[in-house]
Amino acid sequence: MYTDLRSFVTALEKRGDLLRIREPVSSELEITEIADRMVKSGGPALLFENVVGKSFPLVIGLYGTRERMALALGAKSLDAIGDRIRDLLDVKLGGGLFGLASNLPKLKELASLPPKRVRGGPVQEIVWRGDEVDLTKLPVLTCWPGDGGPFITLPLVISKDPETGDKNIGMYRMQVYDKNTTGMHWQRHKTGARHLEGAKKLGRRLEVAVALGGDPALTYAATAPIPPIPGINEFSLTGFLRGKSIELTKGVTVDLEVPAHAEFILEGYIDPNEPWRSEGPFGDHTGFYTLRDLYPVFHVTAITMRRGALYPATIVGRPPMEDAYLIEASERIFLVPAQLIMPELVDYHLPPAGIAHNLVNVVIKKEYPGQAYKVANGLIGLGQMMFAKVLLVTDEPVKPQEHLRFWQTVLKNAVPGRDSQFAKGPIDVLDHSSRSWSYGSKLIIDGTVKHDEEGENADWTPNLGRSQDALPGHPDVVKQHQVAGGFWFLTTEKARAWGGRELAAWAAAQSEAEGVRLIAVLDAQTDPTDFEDCVWTLLNNIDPERDVQIVDAGHGPVFAMDGTPKLAAEGFSREWPEKITMTAEVKRKVDALMPEITGALPAG
Repeated sequence: MYTDLRSFVTALEKRGDLLRIREPVSSELEITEIADRMVKSGGPALLFENVVGKSFPLVIGLYGTRERMALALGAKSLDAIGDRIRDLLDVKLGGGLFGLASNLPKLKELASLPPKRVRGGPVQEIVWRGDEVDLTKLPVLTCWPGDGGPFITLPLVISKDPETGDKNIGMYRMQVYDKNTTGMHWQRHKTGARHLEGAKKLGRRLEVAVALGGDPALTYAATAPIPPIPGINEFSLTGFLRGKSIELTKGVTVDLEVPAHAEFILEGYIDPNEPWRSEGPFGDHTGFYTLRDLYPVFHVTAITMRRGALYPATIVGRPPMEDAYLIEASERIFLVPAQLIMPELVDYHLPPAGIAHNLVNVVIKKEYPGQAYKVANGLIGLGQMMFAKVLLVTDEPVKPQEHLRFWQTVLKNAVPGRDSQFAKGPIDVLDHSSRSWSYGSKLIIDGTVKHDEEGENADWTPNLGRSQDALPGHPDVVKQHQVAGGFWFLTTEKARAWGGRELAAWAAAQSEAEGVRLIAVLDAQTDPTDFEDCVWTLLNNIDPERDVQIVDAGHGPVFAMDGTPKLAAEGFSREWPEKITMTAEVKRKVDALMPEITGALPAG
């Protein structure tokens, strides 16, 4: 069992699932390009031993496969953890809220292994204070060409409520400004932001500690949507996952308890009365840049570390990325609690193309009309699922992880307009297409087999797919492709207001729209033959109520979706971000380096 980062690294290396890179590599863009290629190919974790100009080695991609994510949590599979929770609760589905209430005493077992307090610990073997503090010695990554600077990407940010003392450990990116200050990306929905507001009301600074490394289960727990149950927090969840208490020690310069087996601890404070500082841009997990904005400033008063400390990092960007497996871990772990409230929920999945909050595939056991909407709206009411943008629901025997097949199954049973529903609600603050910052709309598509009260089941034959040369031409179309099962994707260089919407309506009127249920117009950077690329772009670029039209031009109703960038002339007032791409120069440099790196990979 792993108590720290280095024991996990050792275990991965013994499995042949970690590669040491001894060649000098820059933390500015080059590590990102190598790590991106490795995670998208299902390759091993990487340990960069010689980061140019830095004092510490860097490890990345630790959670970059489903198997490594399960291993990090001490399980044979991610489903096994959900099964353990099911056994713990002795779940008998069907009790609804009463069933949930009967299991609440058992939920307290999640808090049965609280942290163990120890004096000192490995993480305080070396201490930098005052003028010794120098964040520039750490191999902090500048991940993407448009980033505003280097960012700490795998931090465990520890704070406590200044009034109640309740602790929170969250993962918030931190832009390094200089030797002893960083940004703190506390968005409006985050617990850390509430702690800072509480400190402001009391007229005091908020002490903060940031752990880098430590037990991999704690790194996961910092990302988990933990329910607001007294006594349950990230430390207790880690104890539950590990079957043993995590060891904490008191900080050197802050009155906070920190993981004793972390690799680094950054200690310091945030002054709520200090003006916020510009942070970003940052190539984010959406695959687009998050634009520059103002955030609180974190002042580092001390850095403590282990001897031979390893700096942990991750990168985010165009999916699939490492964060997809952290998301899947939460998906599997929290399925059972969701089933306590909605026993008809069979399974669900958040596909990587949906970047966690843009798409939820849902399978239910249907017993009455309208049940698909009941479950979908119920999910939207659960914690961070409130940010979900598009929810697809079916009762057919299809796995929600089979992304294309799931869409095909849903569209087969869903008549656009009749079997769809729009709603308004909170939207993730990183969503660049919503009508307002953090507020927009949602789309539910009911792809279940219909009961009599819901109307006749669709007598519909899906298209078999057509390539560009078999589709009609249009001067605004750059490329186009039909995917079998009801999809027509078109790309365009948008030059005028409403051009995307008009092009979708044009396509719906063509004879080639026969057998199509979803027409999407996308930007010219999108590959219309790549289903995952199309869905990723589409869901990032729509506010459903605004951008999804129901059009019937004689071939039956279709979802006509405008997934192009929105213009000021269309009433969109915010800046539209760019998709993340690496520079050609860095790609060429890494091309030359890859034979040396891949030559060290074990056979097979």
